[in-house]
Amino acid sequence: MTIHHFGESNTILNQFIAELRDRNIQKDSMRFRKNIERIGEILAYEMSKTLVFENKNINTPLGTKTMALPVNDLVLCAVLRAGLPLHQGVQNYFDAAENAFISAYRNHLNSGEVFEVIVKYLASPTLNEKTLVLIDPMLATGKTLENTYEAMQGHGKPKQIHIVSVIGSKEGVAHAKAIFPENTHLWIAAIDEELNDYGYIIPGLGDAGDLSFGIKL
Repeated sequence: MTIHHFGESNTILNQFIAELRDRNIQKDSMRFRKNIERIGEILAYEMSKTLVFENKNINTPLGTKTMALPVNDLVLCAVLRAGLPLHQGVQNYFDAAENAFISAYRNHLNSGEVFEVIVKYLASPTLNEKTLVLIDPMLATGKTLENTYEAMQGHGKPKQIHIVSVIGSKEGVAHAKAIFPENTHLWIAAIDEELNDYGYIIPGLGDAGDLSFGIKL
């Protein structure tokens, strides 16, 4: 796996990450979603540099211009529900892409530290010979991405996989690297050092789904 970690550079991306982490700014759920969306746009732009381009002739009112344009068949897959704002940001830049949606959530056994990731819903076009973009803002343990990838096996074999995340842990990144094909690319804004006993990223930002859409039962 090729890891593109943008938190290692000083860019405006740091401002959006800082606001996502700030527990006072987090109270504004609309701003929280917007910051995730903007991060999605930045990561999508960076990802676009690795896609396949072909020259095409564009007819203008005054002539013809040859331009290199991306030709990948993209399928953007959001992990519900936290992945929706990030998906929107990526989709803003790849508006012609097909889309997939999958629900995955943690089930903490007996409300303890041990949990399993349950996948209950998947809607996806065929993935055969396409570029799959998995979109999940928090890469904590990596189990959600693992189960998501396994659930999508029945929809065909993509020729390329990209993962787009906002914050991950070192453990989660290592797990994803071990699970996904070698030519997979991970696009991530920040990588934190550790997980707590319940598998949440420290310092992280909390529960991205709750902060975006409200606390669930």
